[in-house]
Amino acid sequence: MNAKITTFLNSGLLEKYLLGETTSAETEMVESYISKYPGVQNAYNTLQYNLEIVAKSNAVEAPKSILNNILDELDEAPVVKMNTATRQKLWYKFSVAASIAALIFAGNSYFLHLKNQKLAEENQVVVDEIFDLRSDIDANNKKLDDIMNQFMELNDPDTYKYIMQGNSRAKNLKTVAYINPKDKTSMIDVVSLPQLPEEQCYQIWAELQGKMVSLGILTEADRQLRAIPYTENALALNITIEPKGGNTTASLDRMVAEIDLQ
Repeated sequence: MNAKITTFLNSGLLEKYLLGETTSAETEMVESYISKYPGVQNAYNTLQYNLEIVAKSNAVEAPKSILNNILDELDEAPVVKMNTATRQKLWYKFSVAASIAALIFAGNSYFLHLKNQKLAEENQVVVDEIFDLRSDIDANNKKLDDIMNQFMELNDPDTYKYIMQGNSRAKNLKTVAYINPKDKTSMIDVVSLPQLPEEQCYQIWAELQGKMVSLGILTEADRQLRAIPYTENALALNITIEPKGGNTTASLDRMVAEIDLQ
């Protein structure tokens, strides 16, 4: 291969020609070299083949509307007589343009998909927040109903109030018991509860016909009005210090508070 052909091939004109970027003078020169020199013809065919492979590997099926628009433009364009090289160049330009248009269309479709997905996620967040709000409202309504019921019960003329104060074992202990024999309900409000060692707890009992019935364990968390089991015909209420977790039998020797109910 002579220096002239080598210089031409290294100039990049052949690649520009394939992409349709050459001037009229450059186009005439390239076509002259292709027709005169087999080496240039072979290089042109190789570049043409490689460009076709690249175009096909990156091609995405173009929307029919785009292809139809291109065909309509071709139908309306005046007929121009073109040589083989020009027709091939034009075909590649349309192929590349169609591929680019298809890629743009695919990109826009993907963008819209992401946008719709984000909107769906945001809508779901709103739905979840509304659901949580409704749950909170229901919980608050239930809590309000409980408070109103407790208030009505405390103000019922048939409800008796009993104040239980601690003895020397628990001087600061103070609880208030509310008992309604008519409705058969009992509630207790822990006002103050001295701290005990970790292995001990306070337990409340109802004295009934010579035996003690457990009504539950009292803790710091009970510093609010709560219901306890109602024991009909109970004679007294007692609070004792028991092992952690409570006892099945009252430890009367460790009694810290007592109130008669009769």
